[in-house]
Amino acid sequence: MGIWSFVKDAGKSLFGSKAEASELPQETVLQQEVKDLGLDASGLDIKVAEDGKVVVSGKAVSQEMKEKVILAVGNVAGVAEVQDDVPDTEAAPVFHTVVKGDTLSAIAKKTLGNANRYPEIFEANKPMLTHPDKIYPGQVLRIPKS
Repeated sequence: MGIWSFVKDAGKSLFGSKAEASELPQETVLQQEVKDLGLDASGLDIKVAEDGKVVVSGKAVSQEMKEKVILAVGNVAGVAEVQDDVPDTEAAPVFHTVVKGDTLSAIAKKTLGNANRYPEIFEANKPMLTHPDKIYPGQVLRIPKS
């Protein structure tokens, strides 16, 4: 459980224009994004709070799926914070916010101690990532546990 920060203007735009992207997405749009990514959000409830936070609650099918759902909704333009109200079954997840010049190899070296472990980060972030070279500053990635 916790609150995860995201770069509000750096996420995937689910709207047609930048003006619309500055608005906080509606719950149905976020739920559809999770569904479109093929993530199993059964048991999870995704709500947009009045203060603009996205709140994920309920019981996830797995810790990995919970973390992927948090990233899927957090990496949407207009979302600055995701509050995790799902009881933890494991240690807190490790997330990394991509900065300019980052590559999956550099992130793997920094977080996992070996640049050649970048495929693990890529796999941990599927289906949100479709190619290891397609990351962008502000995107938040899930770092797998060793």
